[in-house]
Amino acid sequence: MGAASMDVPAIMLPVGPMLSGRWRGQQLGSGTDLWKFWDERRAGRLSERDWQELEGCISRSPGTCNTMGTASTMASLAEAMGMMLPGAASIPAPDSRRLASAEATGRRIVSMVEEDLRPSRILTQRAFENAIRVLVALGGSTNAIIHLIAIAGRRGMTLSLDLFDELSRTTPVIVNLLPSGKYLMEDFYYAGGVPAVLRELLPVLDGEALTVTGKTLADSVREAPCSNREVIRPLSQPLHAEGSLAVLHGNLAPHGAVIKTSAATARLFQHTGCAVVFENYEEMLGRVDDPTLAVGRARWRARHARMGDASDTGETPPAGCQRHGPDERRADEWDEFRNCGPSYLPGSCHRRSLGHRP
Repeated sequence: MGAASMDVPAIMLPVGPMLSGRWRGQQLGSGTDLWKFWDERRAGRLSERDWQELEGCISRSPGTCNTMGTASTMASLAEAMGMMLPGAASIPAPDSRRLASAEATGRRIVSMVEEDLRPSRILTQRAFENAIRVLVALGGSTNAIIHLIAIAGRRGMTLSLDLFDELSRTTPVIVNLLPSGKYLMEDFYYAGGVPAVLRELLPVLDGEALTVTGKTLADSVREAPCSNREVIRPLSQPLHAEGSLAVLHGNLAPHGAVIKTSAATARLFQHTGCAVVFENYEEMLGRVDDPTLAVGRARWRARHARMGDASDTGETPPAGCQRHGPDERRADEWDEFRNCGPSYLPGSCHRRSLGHRP
């Protein structure tokens, strides 16, 4: 946002994701599995000793979350918008290639100053539309919608929720990463990372968008290889035919709401049930484990006093649900601003509507 506002030559260099974790033969995704196992702990199915052992395994190196959470999503989108050298987004933080990328980035910014290559030439409408398509193809964080809208605003552009919905309908999910899929960021890097995704998506992207390399997006990734088709699928064999996000409208969300459909099963796309309303995040935390709440048939809604308060993203299903296990058929819903939860998904409603009947 600062680069977009100042419009001086700028280039991004992310810290990179942490290495993949393992615990007792299980792959661990930081963030996604952290919440999952914490809920197991709250439900009494994980001992204190196991929890402490798991803590030492889930974040085994420096770096950002190793799932497609907010940090990895925004790094990937920065690369997709052309503000980063190709391949830089997914290099693991401790990897020696991260240092090589830093050196190349430093050399390139000097050349960009000489060329007077500014963000205003890169962060164009087509760059943002490319980023939205990459977002939904990755199964990326819903936080990215807020960030992209804010960055575009610094360039005097408006990105509507309807635009996100329109592009998601016509862009398949092709990346198989947690929380929407199976693999982690380290696997993504070895499979080819963002350049491989961009090359696969070129038929639906604007390849003429300019990048910090001084080349177009298409020229920058045209020869990018993909070495693992389980992680990065061909466009003709996607994980999901439509993108990972859907925009909902209705009297519970008159200005729109967003869900991550790629992390939900089809049976959750339509649901009718009761609603328990919490007036704010604090009340939710205070009452969420109340045994009198009808968790078997309730539809949950937490309403924030201030919309878009990213510090209040909730990931805490009721203990009653936990004791029964993470059964998606319960259709418990959190109609609040949240990032990427593991097993308890805000998808128990019709895919394009979210409403209340008296």
